Amino acid sequence: MTSTSVHLAVYDTLADWEPGFATAHLTQNGHTVRTVGATTDPVTTMGGMRVRPDLALDDLRPEDSTLLILGGAGLWDTGDSLAPFARTARAFLDAGVPVAAICGATAGLAREGLLDDRTHTSAVSFYLAATGYAGGPHYIDADAVTDSGGASRGALVTAGPTEPVAFAREIFGLLGVYEPKKLDAWYRLFHDSDASAYEVLQG
Repeated sequence: MTSTSVHLAVYDTLADWEPGFATAHLTQNGHTVRTVGATTDPVTTMGGMRVRPDLALDDLRPEDSTLLILGGAGLWDTGDSLAPFARTARAFLDAGVPVAAICGATAGLAREGLLDDRTHTSAVSFYLAATGYAGGPHYIDADAVTDSGGASRGALVTAGPTEPVAFAREIFGLLGVYEPKKLDAWYRLFHDSDASAYEVLQG
């Protein structure tokens, strides 16, 4: 892939803190984060921030991206207004471009059938089971999970709502942002407040 653009989906009620670790450190390490909305009209996140998307969903092409990030939002569980984002995730995965979903976005992917045959996680197993999806046997009780996707499908990262740091770690590992020793140090610093990891990360 030659693109360094990572696309962050933005929509009303977005849990804006969930992708924050990932987007901040991707930006600091050579990636451009671009926001994508249903349209280019401003949205208001759960934290009350107004965001004007860089582009509309209809203009987003997998070949122009290295990753699509889908954050949680109240709207994932109150209707189908965010279903187009799940369908876009399918297009990305089918094109071999990875997708990362956290919190309620995992339920959106489950409803789209994208977790039926992939290892994944979420808040709890019964949260996804309530969607009626067929992927229960592939659920892993873990902070975050990466399914490599195989030769013809893009990789998929999933995480529960309390794990934005583990979510970011999986994204960094997938995109090669940090080599393994520094990735471990990054996680220990931001997840465990391990001050000894700072020197490793800066080395």
